[in-house]
Amino acid sequence: MTDQQARPANDGVRGELQQDRFVGDQDLTRWNNRAGRFLAGAMHRASSLIGPHGALILTLLFGAVLAACLTALSAQVYEAVTEADGVAGLDHPMLAAGKSLRSPGLDVLVTAYTDVGGTIGMPILAVAAAVVLSVQRRSWTPAILIVAAGAGSLLMTIAGKRLIGRARPDLTDAVPPYEYSASFPSGHSLNSIVIAGIVAYLVILRLKTTRARILTAAAAAVFALTMGLSRVYLGHHWLTDVLAAWTLGAAWLTLIITAHRLYLTVRKQRAAAVANSTRS
Repeated sequence: MTDQQARPANDGVRGELQQDRFVGDQDLTRWNNRAGRFLAGAMHRASSLIGPHGALILTLLFGAVLAACLTALSAQVYEAVTEADGVAGLDHPMLAAGKSLRSPGLDVLVTAYTDVGGTIGMPILAVAAAVVLSVQRRSWTPAILIVAAGAGSLLMTIAGKRLIGRARPDLTDAVPPYEYSASFPSGHSLNSIVIAGIVAYLVILRLKTTRARILTAAAAAVFALTMGLSRVYLGHHWLTDVLAAWTLGAAWLTLIITAHRLYLTVRKQRAAAVANSTRS
């Protein structure tokens, strides 16, 4: 028996093609629109030059440029919203609502929870997930996707803070330890939706039941939701900072998942070409 035959079916490229292609009955490598087929063709050509993983990284870099443009655009929209009535009118009422719920014990618990999504907790979670999933699947794909997700969300956070420079709520309204960087967007909120989202997506690809997939997606959504709301409760961000972060994070997560679908499409095409050449 060869090493390839002995290797479990969920390992490496074989596992990606057999399991990661499908979510239930949905084939992620099937594109029903012209734009998707065009992108798949472009990635196939790139893959022939630099390999599937190289093409995946190149696609993610292109996606990061789109994400940066989206961040700049959202900054302009954000300024217009916060200068007018509308969503921004919820900022002060939501901060007041958070303050009304505070107690010494709850403040400690929420602060400990929000630290999970901070500059130390979130990288540890992301690296741990990348290592576990990559080793388990004998593939670099999970590591590439999770690292790209984290790097992109970090760059979007930095860019947004520099473009807007919005002040956080007054320190008198915040729970210590205080934070002094710009308020827009909420880095905790953005990073949590992206990292939790991509990890949940990778896990869902290997789950067999609809119930398990729904529970996994719900867990990721609850984590991102509560992380964002914890920032408002603590008085470290305005609600609109959190809403903008969720929007940017969801857009970046969509780009990453699209890049992965393109990668799987290329893998399928290459496997089909090898099979055809073997028969002939």
